[in-house]
Amino acid sequence: MTTRWLVAGLHLLALGIGLGAVWVRARILGARLDEAGLRAVFRADTWWGVAALLWISTGLWRVLAGVEKNTAYYFQNHLFLTKMALLAIILALEVWPIITLLEWRRRAKAGEQPATGAAPALARISFAQAGLVVLMVFLAAAMARGYGASS
Repeated sequence: MTTRWLVAGLHLLALGIGLGAVWVRARILGARLDEAGLRAVFRADTWWGVAALLWISTGLWRVLAGVEKNTAYYFQNHLFLTKMALLAIILALEVWPIITLLEWRRRAKAGEQPATGAAPALARISFAQAGLVVLMVFLAAAMARGYGASS
C-alpha cells in the first residue's frame, strides 16, 4: 500500500518538476542569452532531465511491477498507448536540444560564448513539449476514471 502511493506521488512530483522546467527552459531560450541566461537555461534543462528520469523510472515501475494495475491493463488501454506515443514524440523532439545544450555547456565551461542562434527553435520545441505534457495529463486523468480500457 505504501509503495503504491509513494511511487504515484513521485510520478506526480516529476510532472510538476518537468512541466515547470521545460516551460522555464522555453521562456529563457526565447529571451536574451547572456551568461546569466545561459546558466538559467542550463539549470532548467537539468531539472527537465531530472524530471524525465523520475517520470520514466516511476512510470516503468508502475506499469511493469503491477503496483497499481496489472501490466495487461495498461497495454490494452488505448489512452495509455496514446500517452506513450506522446512520450515518444517528446523524447524524439528532445534529441536536438540535448545535443545543442550539451555543446553549449561544453563551450561555456571552456570560457567560450556558445553560438546560440538555435535558441528560438529550441524554445519552440520546448513549448511544444510542454503542450504534449499537458495532453498527457488529460489522458492520465481520463484513464484514472476508467476511460480507454478495452472491453
